[in-house]
Amino acid sequence: MSQLPLKGLIVLEFCQYLSGPSAGLRLADMGARVIKIENRKNGDGCRRLPIKDLWVDDSSLLFHTINRNKESFAADLKNTDDISLIKKLIEKADVVTQNFRPGIMEKFGLGYEAMKSINPKIIYAEITGYGKKGPWKDKPGQDLLLQSMSGLVFTTGNADENPVPFGISIADIICGAHLVQGILAALIRRQKRGVGALIEVSLMESLVGFQFELFTTFYSSGLLPERSMVNNGHPLLSAPYGIYATADGFIAIAMASIERIGNSLEIPALKKFQQQDAFSKRDEIKNIIAQHLITKGSDHWLTKLKTHGLWSAGVLNWKQLVQSEGYKVLQMEQTISNSEEKVITTTRCPIRMNGKRLFAGKPAPQLGEHNQKIIEELVSNSTL
Repeated sequence: MSQLPLKGLIVLEFCQYLSGPSAGLRLADMGARVIKIENRKNGDGCRRLPIKDLWVDDSSLLFHTINRNKESFAADLKNTDDISLIKKLIEKADVVTQNFRPGIMEKFGLGYEAMKSINPKIIYAEITGYGKKGPWKDKPGQDLLLQSMSGLVFTTGNADENPVPFGISIADIICGAHLVQGILAALIRRQKRGVGALIEVSLMESLVGFQFELFTTFYSSGLLPERSMVNNGHPLLSAPYGIYATADGFIAIAMASIERIGNSLEIPALKKFQQQDAFSKRDEIKNIIAQHLITKGSDHWLTKLKTHGLWSAGVLNWKQLVQSEGYKVLQMEQTISNSEEKVITTTRCPIRMNGKRLFAGKPAPQLGEHNQKIIEELVSNSTL
């Protein structure tokens, strides 16, 4: 797009690893100028966090996936000259994001009140692990630990299995998305009222909010959600909801009445069940369906389910997904080239605007790559 909606917005990103940088990535995709403020010595800790030993341009591939389309300004927050430069950047900034432990930014004189005194309209958006108060405030805000403490690991897997974490850093990703929502709301308010804002989110609050269905049920009943013993898909949903093995793969079956699923798949054993049994006898019903589906291939069952108008899908791995026409039409892939002219294929921003997909081919920055450019464009003309 020739004019992205956040073009002209300046974001200073005091963030590392995934949660804060994922928020910056989305803001950059929508046109914001995102400047990473990185430690002069090692930069964002994610630069040294490999994905199965994949490295590009002396940084991990993970760093490149969530820091494309940004600039890097290397600074030492213990150095008074560097702090002076940063304060001049704050004067020109619209948004500041940070995901350090509580109190760290204040030690450097870069907390919200300090920044507000420099730039009263600044939107200061911060991520913590568990909030800034209470007995957990200093615990490490690491994704797996948060999934475990929030109860999320008891929603996946079968009832007789150990707790199962998500296969992605869901706390970081969800929290980063919440931070973007808060920032955009604050920008709208600033446009209307001319005031800045302090936006606070935590990984724990994001994961609790993420489980709103389950928590609402728990608040109302006092009962813990129960995973099914067989083919668990969702603790609150009855049979047949789940993923089932077939003779040559797996299929997913969504909500359906016991009568319709029995008729469509030709399972006589289900005739003895009524719809009111769908939850109370969930494991027994799912076990009957599972034993039946293993006898023939996925395409056979999917055809029957589709004929009867029941929601189902094949279970695809990534190789199968990217070869499908349904995936190809989405055009989710984009390529970027780094300073060594190595091509990296990654995903694009999933948002479309006015029918246009948002592609951004600018690679992740090298540490301190844009110091001189930023000083010339933003610092030299500062009034501080």
